[in-house]
Amino acid sequence: MTDEAPQTVGEDDGPRSSRRVPVMANTGAIAAVGLDLQGGAPIPRRQVRSWAMWDWATQPFNSVLLTFVFVPLYLINTSFLPPEIASLPPEDAAFTAGIANLSSQFGVAVALAGVAIAVLAPVLGQRADASGRRKFWLAIWTALLVLTMASLFFVQGQPSFFVLGISLMAVGSVFSEIAGVNYNAMLIQVSTKSTVGRVSGLGWGLGYIGGIIALILIAVADRGFGWFGISGDNGLIYRIIAVGCAVWTVIFSLPIFLNVPEVPSTVTRARVSFFRSYVILGKDIARLYKESRPTFWFLVASAVYRDGLAGVFTFGAILATGTFLFTSTELLIFGIVANLTAGLSTILSGRFDDIFGPRSVVIAALIGLVGAGLGVFLFHDSGKIAFWIGGLLLTIFVGPAQAASRSLLARVTPAGRESEIFGLWATTGRAASFISPALFALFVAVAGVQYWGILGVVLVVAVGLVLMLLVKLPKHVRVQ
Repeated sequence: MTDEAPQTVGEDDGPRSSRRVPVMANTGAIAAVGLDLQGGAPIPRRQVRSWAMWDWATQPFNSVLLTFVFVPLYLINTSFLPPEIASLPPEDAAFTAGIANLSSQFGVAVALAGVAIAVLAPVLGQRADASGRRKFWLAIWTALLVLTMASLFFVQGQPSFFVLGISLMAVGSVFSEIAGVNYNAMLIQVSTKSTVGRVSGLGWGLGYIGGIIALILIAVADRGFGWFGISGDNGLIYRIIAVGCAVWTVIFSLPIFLNVPEVPSTVTRARVSFFRSYVILGKDIARLYKESRPTFWFLVASAVYRDGLAGVFTFGAILATGTFLFTSTELLIFGIVANLTAGLSTILSGRFDDIFGPRSVVIAALIGLVGAGLGVFLFHDSGKIAFWIGGLLLTIFVGPAQAASRSLLARVTPAGRESEIFGLWATTGRAASFISPALFALFVAVAGVQYWGILGVVLVVAVGLVLMLLVKLPKHVRVQ
């Protein structure tokens, strides 16, 4: 079968006109429900794979730099502590307080990045739809992410470079999230109503598997070849890893730009200035609340629980090294196993999504996350085994929650407004993105020990779960 053969899971559900569901609002910017997923000719497999590879391409920023290597092993570690504190044993109260302080500062930087995303994402998505240049803007934001990762090479292992390091990671998260707005909007180009869950899960799953490969390469370079004699002074090895992640993203992001076509603009409204777009956005959100409460409340609920999911990734490895005293080798091994677990569970959950519906998958995953997080907190005195068990349980549920959320939003998004609605999705998420870092920092500051931050993240997920239970989708979306 050639690359251009149609996907066996992507067959059309019938004539496009027979599947159209009238939208509940016609705002000119945000209609409430009724996305017309791809109809007509089946979608080439090459386009599906090329789209999913972008998750693979950009995963090292999250898995390697943010979660398992650069931040926990380098930024939030002894290299950026004052020498007199860095020389103390890990059990010393002053050392513990120093690591907690670095963690808290990093949390503040992540929260500020969230504010920037909340301000920029919806309008940039709106304008991408209007211009019909989603892929173009995906390329721009991906390039800026690559540039930011490469710039981490200049973060030397000295306390004076700590602010530069956390600033670059925060800026990188802004570029990554806004790029994701356009990438997520392209989901409807490579899926049908019967395959959107599987395709979304494939993207997330390949992302995790890409993270596995990247972490294995790092582990082999470290343990197998001793970094080929490269000196580890001044954080040079970690800085080289950052450049390697940038190169990885360049190579593996090419397929989506070569093989997935651009979608022309379907928006008929007149173009307005950048700042005028915010006025229109405000009116659209107000009308969305008035005419389609389910869609509105899903955006609110997902904003809260997705911030909790982000907290799991952001602070998980920091807790592994700071509280559970994982060595760099142990953390790499955990990262490999965790990404494998998350990747497989996410791909599998895509099947459940298409069978039972994305809302059911999201709720089940959030319940699992709350239970696993509480387990890590309650049994932290058990040491590393508690983190191994609880942490792997967390990874089982995080991916399915993410993929099913994207699938659900694709099902309730009106055709022609995908970038805008996914931009709004990013905005509502980032409007709440200060909650998880802030609660993590608050719980750590009040208790004086790092592991109390777990409760802050679990609390955010639990609130999101309650809100999601209150979301009732329209009947035709449940039937889909």
